[in-house]
Amino acid sequence: MMLSIQPIIGCTTYRKRVRQRRPIDVYGLMPSYTEAITAAGGIPLLIPLGLSDEDMQAIFDRVDGILLPGGGDVEPKIYNGHKKVVRMWGIDPTRDRTEIFMTRAAVSQSKPIFAICRGIQVMNVALGGTLWEDILSLVPDSIDHDQPDKMPRNHLSHTVTLSEDSGVARSMGKTMSWVNSIHHQAIRDVANELKVTATAPDGIIEAAEVPGHPFAIGVQWHPENLIGDDPAMLGLFKGFVKAATRQPQT
Repeated sequence: MMLSIQPIIGCTTYRKRVRQRRPIDVYGLMPSYTEAITAAGGIPLLIPLGLSDEDMQAIFDRVDGILLPGGGDVEPKIYNGHKKVVRMWGIDPTRDRTEIFMTRAAVSQSKPIFAICRGIQVMNVALGGTLWEDILSLVPDSIDHDQPDKMPRNHLSHTVTLSEDSGVARSMGKTMSWVNSIHHQAIRDVANELKVTATAPDGIIEAAEVPGHPFAIGVQWHPENLIGDDPAMLGLFKGFVKAATRQPQT
């Protein structure tokens, strides 16, 4: 029996300054993402920023799936957002450009894509949607979704309700779950190509996906920090990796 080929998952990165004797700038990614991909049977590959469209397309063509991780805020000019929101941070137009390119390519070419936290926000913006730039100041009666830094990243903050017929529910094997919460932005106007598939108790969108796509799912929480606590969170990565797995040619 021929074995399936382990899929290569292209993971976008962020820019960070590393403090050492002589500080340097690096492209990086938290190990929890790559560890979750390998635990699910995939091979992670980091995608640097600042590449040309031609080079990004070459990488896209060679990987079997795309993972968009969490991080800073999307430039509001892209989606005609508020100009004077105080609580914004980590804007990087180069990262926006890279992730929007990868999202549009993955959706149009039916390549599996898994978008986490900032990732679901990028997915929505890339497909024509908008964001709440700061939930706390713009959404009345919302709960606090921005988990304090002093809490561990696997701290469970609130529940989410998942649509029964959704890919996220099938991958997790349940329709309600406790999740962590480390974000201050969220989807506002939903892109036409996306369907909302999970919400928090206050109505904030917690998951969305592209109907009919092999796997184009975004979640607002951080399942990569919960795979050791809840098998359903690893199930999300397994569903993603399975969708990205190519069968050997006979």
